[in-house]
Amino acid sequence: MMQDITFQHPDVLWGLLVLPLIAAWYILRLRRRAPRLMVSTVEAVRPAGRSWRGAGPDILFGIRMLVLAGIIVALARPVKQNVESQVETEGIDIVITLDLSSSMLARDFKPDRLEAAKEVAIEFINSRPNDRIGLVVFSGEAFTQCPITLDHHILINLMRELKMGLIQDGTAIGSGLGIAVNRLRESEVKGKVVILLTDGVNNSGNTDPLTAAALASTFNIRVYTIGVGSQGKAYSPIGIYPDGRYAFDYVDVEIDEDLLKQISAETGGQYFRATDKTSLQAIYREIDEMEKSRVRVSSLARNIDLFFWPAAIALGLLLLELLLRQSLFRTIT
Repeated sequence: MMQDITFQHPDVLWGLLVLPLIAAWYILRLRRRAPRLMVSTVEAVRPAGRSWRGAGPDILFGIRMLVLAGIIVALARPVKQNVESQVETEGIDIVITLDLSSSMLARDFKPDRLEAAKEVAIEFINSRPNDRIGLVVFSGEAFTQCPITLDHHILINLMRELKMGLIQDGTAIGSGLGIAVNRLRESEVKGKVVILLTDGVNNSGNTDPLTAAALASTFNIRVYTIGVGSQGKAYSPIGIYPDGRYAFDYVDVEIDEDLLKQISAETGGQYFRATDKTSLQAIYREIDEMEKSRVRVSSLARNIDLFFWPAAIALGLLLLELLLRQSLFRTIT
Protein backbone atom coordinates (compact mmCIF):
# COMPACT_ATOMS: atom_id res chain seq x y z
CA MET A 1 0.00 0.00 0.00
CA MET A 2 1.26 3.48 -0.89
CA GLN A 3 0.35 4.85 2.54
CA ASP A 4 2.87 2.43 4.05
CA ILE A 5 5.75 3.89 1.99
CA THR A 6 7.88 6.70 3.45
CA PHE A 7 11.21 8.27 2.51
CA GLN A 8 14.31 8.47 4.67
CA HIS A 9 15.50 11.59 2.79
CA PRO A 10 12.28 13.26 1.62
CA ASP A 11 14.00 16.62 0.87
CA VAL A 12 15.70 14.98 -2.12
CA LEU A 13 12.29 14.69 -3.80
CA TRP A 14 12.35 18.45 -4.35
CA GLY A 15 14.73 17.57 -7.18
CA LEU A 16 11.75 16.30 -9.16
CA LEU A 17 10.70 19.94 -9.66
CA VAL A 18 13.72 20.36 -11.91
CA LEU A 19 12.29 17.93 -14.46
CA PRO A 20 9.52 20.26 -15.76
CA LEU A 21 12.14 23.05 -16.12
CA ILE A 22 14.43 20.78 -18.17
CA ALA A 23 11.47 19.74 -20.34
CA ALA A 24 10.54 23.39 -20.96
CA TRP A 25 14.14 24.24 -21.86
CA TYR A 26 14.22 21.29 -24.30
CA ILE A 27 11.02 22.39 -26.06
CA LEU A 28 12.21 26.02 -26.41
CA ARG A 29 15.56 24.85 -27.73
CA LEU A 30 13.87 22.74 -30.40
CA ARG A 31 11.76 25.65 -31.57
CA ARG A 32 14.77 27.96 -31.93
CA ARG A 33 16.80 25.40 -33.86
CA ALA A 34 13.98 24.28 -36.16
CA PRO A 35 14.86 25.14 -39.85
CA ARG A 36 12.53 27.46 -41.81
CA LEU A 37 11.89 27.57 -45.57
CA MET A 38 10.11 30.56 -47.19
CA VAL A 39 7.74 29.55 -50.03
CA SER A 40 5.02 31.43 -51.88
CA THR A 41 2.41 28.69 -51.42
CA VAL A 42 2.10 25.33 -49.69
CA GLU A 43 -0.65 23.94 -51.91
CA ALA A 44 1.81 21.88 -53.89
CA VAL A 45 3.38 20.47 -50.78
CA ARG A 46 1.64 17.27 -49.67
CA PRO A 47 1.44 17.00 -45.86
CA ALA A 48 3.61 14.20 -44.61
CA GLY A 49 3.42 12.61 -41.17
CA ARG A 50 6.43 12.53 -38.94
CA SER A 51 8.12 9.09 -38.90
CA TRP A 52 8.91 7.34 -35.59
CA ARG A 53 12.60 7.54 -36.51
CA GLY A 54 12.25 11.30 -36.74
CA ALA A 55 10.89 11.28 -33.20
CA GLY A 56 14.04 9.51 -31.99
CA PRO A 57 15.59 12.51 -30.19
CA ASP A 58 12.34 13.16 -28.32
CA ILE A 59 12.05 9.52 -27.27
CA LEU A 60 15.65 9.45 -26.06
CA PHE A 61 15.10 12.69 -24.16
CA GLY A 62 11.99 11.27 -22.50
CA ILE A 63 13.91 8.16 -21.43
CA ARG A 64 16.69 10.30 -19.96
CA MET A 65 14.10 12.25 -17.99
CA LEU A 66 12.71 9.00 -16.54
CA VAL A 67 16.23 7.90 -15.68
CA LEU A 68 16.81 11.14 -13.80
CA ALA A 69 13.46 10.77 -11.98
CA GLY A 70 14.37 7.21 -10.95
CA ILE A 71 17.75 8.36 -9.60
CA ILE A 72 16.12 11.14 -7.53
CA VAL A 73 13.53 8.75 -6.05
CA ALA A 74 16.25 6.20 -5.27
CA LEU A 75 18.38 8.84 -3.52
CA ALA A 76 15.34 9.76 -1.38
CA ARG A 77 15.53 6.15 -0.02
CA PRO A 78 11.93 4.91 -0.09
CA VAL A 79 11.09 2.42 2.66
CA LYS A 80 7.98 0.42 3.48
CA GLN A 81 7.10 0.22 7.15
CA ASN A 82 6.00 -3.26 8.14
CA VAL A 83 4.41 -3.38 11.61
CA GLU A 84 4.28 -6.80 13.22
CA SER A 85 1.99 -7.26 16.23
CA GLN A 86 2.81 -9.76 18.91
CA VAL A 87 -0.08 -10.76 21.19
CA GLU A 88 0.70 -12.37 24.52
CA THR A 89 -2.14 -13.74 26.61
CA GLU A 90 -2.19 -14.84 30.22
CA GLY A 91 -5.25 -16.98 30.82
CA ILE A 92 -7.10 -17.81 34.01
CA ASP A 93 -7.50 -21.32 35.42
CA ILE A 94 -11.16 -22.01 36.15
CA VAL A 95 -12.94 -25.00 37.66
CA ILE A 96 -16.70 -25.20 37.18
CA THR A 97 -18.15 -27.14 40.14
CA LEU A 98 -21.63 -28.41 39.36
CA ASP A 99 -24.31 -29.91 41.59
CA LEU A 100 -25.58 -33.29 40.29
CA SER A 101 -28.13 -33.97 43.01
CA SER A 102 -31.59 -35.17 41.94
CA SER A 103 -33.14 -31.80 42.82
CA MET A 104 -31.29 -30.39 39.79
CA LEU A 105 -34.03 -32.05 37.70
CA ALA A 106 -36.55 -29.47 39.01
CA ARG A 107 -38.45 -27.89 36.14
CA ASP A 108 -38.48 -24.27 37.22
CA PHE A 109 -35.73 -23.92 34.56
CA LYS A 110 -36.30 -25.06 30.99
CA PRO A 111 -36.05 -27.95 30.37
CA ASP A 112 -34.70 -28.45 33.93
CA ARG A 113 -32.03 -26.94 36.20
CA LEU A 114 -29.29 -29.35 35.16
CA GLU A 115 -29.73 -28.97 31.40
CA ALA A 116 -30.00 -25.19 31.70
CA ALA A 117 -26.85 -25.10 33.86
CA LYS A 118 -24.97 -27.24 31.31
CA GLU A 119 -26.05 -25.10 28.34
CA VAL A 120 -25.07 -21.82 30.02
CA ALA A 121 -21.75 -23.26 31.23
CA ILE A 122 -20.92 -24.38 27.67
CA GLU A 123 -21.63 -20.85 26.41
CA PHE A 124 -19.24 -19.55 29.08
CA ILE A 125 -16.54 -22.07 28.10
CA ASN A 126 -16.78 -21.04 24.43
CA SER A 127 -16.30 -17.40 25.43
CA ARG A 128 -12.96 -18.15 27.20
CA PRO A 129 -10.63 -19.60 24.51
CA ASN A 130 -7.44 -18.56 26.35
CA ASP A 131 -8.32 -20.10 29.71
CA ARG A 132 -7.74 -23.57 31.07
CA ILE A 133 -11.06 -24.84 32.41
CA GLY A 134 -11.91 -27.98 34.38
CA LEU A 135 -15.10 -29.61 35.62
CA VAL A 136 -15.90 -31.06 39.07
CA VAL A 137 -19.30 -32.56 39.88
CA PHE A 138 -20.84 -33.45 43.22
CA SER A 139 -23.95 -34.90 44.79
CA GLY A 140 -23.49 -37.31 47.73
CA GLU A 141 -19.79 -37.44 46.79
CA ALA A 142 -17.59 -35.44 44.44
CA PHE A 143 -15.16 -36.25 41.64
CA THR A 144 -13.27 -34.59 38.79
CA GLN A 145 -15.11 -34.99 35.51
CA CYS A 146 -12.38 -33.14 33.55
CA PRO A 147 -9.02 -31.74 34.74
CA ILE A 148 -8.23 -28.13 33.79
CA THR A 149 -7.46 -28.08 30.08
CA LEU A 150 -7.27 -25.86 27.01
CA ASP A 151 -8.96 -28.60 24.98
CA HIS A 152 -12.43 -27.16 25.37
CA HIS A 153 -13.86 -29.61 22.83
CA ILE A 154 -13.26 -32.53 25.20
CA LEU A 155 -14.48 -30.50 28.17
CA ILE A 156 -17.75 -29.60 26.43
CA ASN A 157 -18.36 -33.22 25.40
CA LEU A 158 -17.88 -34.34 29.00
CA MET A 159 -20.20 -31.56 30.17
CA ARG A 160 -22.93 -32.74 27.78
CA GLU A 161 -22.63 -36.32 29.05
CA LEU A 162 -23.50 -35.35 32.64
CA LYS A 163 -26.66 -36.99 33.95
CA MET A 164 -28.26 -38.09 37.20
CA GLY A 165 -27.28 -41.37 38.82
CA LEU A 166 -23.54 -41.14 38.20
CA ILE A 167 -22.92 -40.95 41.96
CA GLN A 168 -24.95 -41.36 45.15
CA ASP A 169 -27.57 -38.69 45.68
CA GLY A 170 -27.03 -35.84 48.14
CA THR A 171 -25.42 -32.38 48.21
CA ALA A 172 -21.75 -32.47 49.23
CA ILE A 173 -20.88 -28.82 48.68
CA GLY A 174 -17.73 -29.00 50.82
CA SER A 175 -16.40 -32.05 48.96
CA GLY A 176 -17.03 -30.46 45.57
CA LEU A 177 -15.28 -27.26 46.57
CA GLY A 178 -12.40 -29.17 48.18
CA ILE A 179 -11.67 -31.16 45.00
CA ALA A 180 -11.90 -27.98 42.88
CA VAL A 181 -9.38 -26.25 45.16
CA ASN A 182 -7.08 -29.27 44.98
CA ARG A 183 -7.16 -29.04 41.17
CA LEU A 184 -6.09 -25.39 41.28
CA ARG A 185 -3.70 -25.19 44.24
CA GLU A 186 -0.57 -26.03 42.21
CA SER A 187 -1.46 -23.78 39.29
CA GLU A 188 1.18 -21.10 38.61
CA VAL A 189 -1.14 -18.57 36.95
CA LYS A 190 -2.17 -15.50 38.91
CA GLY A 191 -5.90 -15.87 38.25
CA LYS A 192 -7.51 -18.97 39.80
CA VAL A 193 -11.30 -19.21 40.00
CA VAL A 194 -13.96 -21.69 41.09
CA ILE A 195 -17.56 -21.30 39.93
CA LEU A 196 -19.71 -23.38 42.29
CA LEU A 197 -23.34 -23.95 41.34
CA THR A 198 -25.85 -25.66 43.63
CA ASP A 199 -29.55 -25.70 44.38
CA GLY A 200 -29.53 -27.10 47.91
CA VAL A 201 -28.07 -27.42 51.36
CA ASN A 202 -24.82 -29.18 52.27
CA ASN A 203 -25.89 -32.58 53.67
CA SER A 204 -23.23 -35.04 52.50
CA GLY A 205 -19.49 -35.53 52.17
CA ASN A 206 -16.68 -35.45 54.70
CA THR A 207 -15.37 -31.91 54.02
CA ASP A 208 -16.75 -28.84 55.76
CA PRO A 209 -17.59 -26.17 53.15
CA LEU A 210 -16.05 -23.33 55.19
CA THR A 211 -12.87 -25.34 55.71
CA ALA A 212 -12.66 -25.78 51.93
CA ALA A 213 -13.29 -22.04 51.52
CA ALA A 214 -10.45 -21.21 53.93
CA LEU A 215 -8.17 -23.51 51.93
CA ALA A 216 -9.21 -21.73 48.71
CA SER A 217 -8.35 -18.39 50.30
CA THR A 218 -4.91 -19.71 51.29
CA PHE A 219 -4.14 -20.52 47.65
CA ASN A 220 -5.59 -17.21 46.36
CA ILE A 221 -8.51 -18.92 44.66
CA ARG A 222 -11.65 -16.83 44.22
CA VAL A 223 -14.92 -18.70 44.53
CA TYR A 224 -18.08 -17.45 42.83
CA THR A 225 -21.13 -19.25 44.19
CA ILE A 226 -24.46 -19.51 42.37
CA GLY A 227 -27.70 -20.63 43.96
CA VAL A 228 -30.17 -21.91 41.35
CA GLY A 229 -33.90 -22.19 41.96
CA SER A 230 -37.04 -20.11 41.72
CA GLN A 231 -38.56 -18.34 44.70
CA GLY A 232 -41.14 -20.33 46.63
CA LYS A 233 -42.00 -23.78 45.30
CA ALA A 234 -40.72 -25.71 42.30
CA TYR A 235 -41.87 -28.85 40.49
CA SER A 236 -39.10 -31.18 41.71
CA PRO A 237 -38.28 -34.89 42.13
CA ILE A 238 -39.59 -36.36 45.40
CA GLY A 239 -38.76 -40.02 44.79
CA ILE A 240 -37.96 -42.63 42.21
CA TYR A 241 -40.08 -45.46 40.81
CA PRO A 242 -38.77 -49.03 40.47
CA ASP A 243 -38.37 -48.51 36.71
CA GLY A 244 -35.97 -45.58 37.31
CA ARG A 245 -38.42 -42.76 36.59
CA TYR A 246 -38.60 -39.86 39.04
CA ALA A 247 -41.81 -38.88 40.84
CA PHE A 248 -42.42 -35.11 40.86
CA ASP A 249 -44.37 -32.73 43.05
CA TYR A 250 -44.22 -29.09 44.10
CA VAL A 251 -41.80 -28.62 47.00
CA ASP A 252 -40.17 -25.66 48.71
CA VAL A 253 -36.93 -24.39 47.19
CA GLU A 254 -34.23 -24.55 49.86
CA ILE A 255 -30.82 -23.02 49.13
CA ASP A 256 -28.30 -22.35 51.88
CA GLU A 257 -27.62 -18.81 50.70
CA ASP A 258 -25.91 -17.82 53.95
CA LEU A 259 -23.31 -20.57 53.45
CA LEU A 260 -22.75 -19.66 49.80
CA LYS A 261 -22.31 -16.01 50.73
CA GLN A 262 -19.78 -16.94 53.42
CA ILE A 263 -17.78 -19.03 50.95
CA SER A 264 -17.63 -16.17 48.43
CA ALA A 265 -16.80 -13.57 51.06
CA GLU A 266 -13.99 -15.72 52.47
CA THR A 267 -12.34 -16.07 49.04
CA GLY A 268 -12.92 -12.62 47.54
CA GLY A 269 -15.60 -13.87 45.17
CA GLN A 270 -19.31 -13.09 45.00
CA TYR A 271 -22.63 -14.85 45.50
CA PHE A 272 -25.38 -14.83 42.85
CA ARG A 273 -28.96 -16.10 42.79
CA ALA A 274 -30.38 -17.45 39.52
CA THR A 275 -34.13 -17.92 39.33
CA ASP A 276 -34.30 -18.84 35.64
CA LYS A 277 -32.04 -19.55 32.68
CA THR A 278 -31.92 -15.90 31.60
CA SER A 279 -30.67 -14.72 34.97
CA LEU A 280 -28.14 -17.58 35.02
CA GLN A 281 -26.78 -16.40 31.65
CA ALA A 282 -26.50 -12.86 33.02
CA ILE A 283 -24.55 -14.17 36.04
CA TYR A 284 -22.03 -15.98 33.85
CA ARG A 285 -21.62 -12.86 31.71
CA GLU A 286 -20.94 -10.82 34.85
CA ILE A 287 -18.32 -13.32 36.01
CA ASP A 288 -16.82 -13.25 32.54
CA GLU A 289 -16.45 -9.46 32.78
CA MET A 290 -14.94 -9.59 36.27
CA GLU A 291 -12.41 -12.28 35.33
CA LYS A 292 -10.95 -11.00 32.07
CA SER A 293 -7.81 -12.72 30.76
CA ARG A 294 -4.76 -10.49 30.55
CA VAL A 295 -3.84 -9.63 26.96
CA ARG A 296 -0.69 -7.70 26.05
CA VAL A 297 -0.09 -6.46 22.51
CA SER A 298 3.35 -5.30 21.45
CA SER A 299 4.26 -3.88 18.05
CA LEU A 300 7.53 -4.30 16.21
CA ALA A 301 8.16 -1.88 13.32
CA ARG A 302 10.50 -3.14 10.62
CA ASN A 303 11.49 -0.98 7.62
CA ILE A 304 11.89 -2.66 4.23
CA ASP A 305 14.27 -0.67 2.01
CA LEU A 306 12.83 -0.09 -1.49
CA PHE A 307 15.92 1.76 -2.81
CA PHE A 308 16.71 -1.09 -5.21
CA TRP A 309 13.55 -0.77 -7.30
CA PRO A 310 13.79 2.85 -8.58
CA ALA A 311 17.57 2.42 -8.98
CA ALA A 312 17.07 -0.77 -11.01
CA ILE A 313 14.40 0.88 -13.17
CA ALA A 314 16.67 3.88 -13.78
CA LEU A 315 19.57 1.60 -14.75
CA GLY A 316 17.36 -0.41 -17.07
CA LEU A 317 16.09 2.73 -18.80
CA LEU A 318 19.64 4.04 -19.14
CA LEU A 319 20.74 0.82 -20.85
CA LEU A 320 17.65 1.03 -23.10
CA GLU A 321 18.55 4.60 -24.04
CA LEU A 322 22.12 3.59 -24.96
CA LEU A 323 20.84 0.62 -26.99
CA LEU A 324 18.37 2.75 -28.95
CA ARG A 325 20.97 5.45 -29.54
CA GLN A 326 23.35 2.90 -31.06
CA SER A 327 20.74 1.09 -33.13
CA LEU A 328 17.39 2.49 -34.21
CA PHE A 329 18.19 6.14 -33.57
CA ARG A 330 21.83 6.05 -34.56
CA THR A 331 23.00 9.20 -36.37
CA ILE A 332 25.80 9.48 -38.95
CA THR A 333 28.29 12.25 -38.23
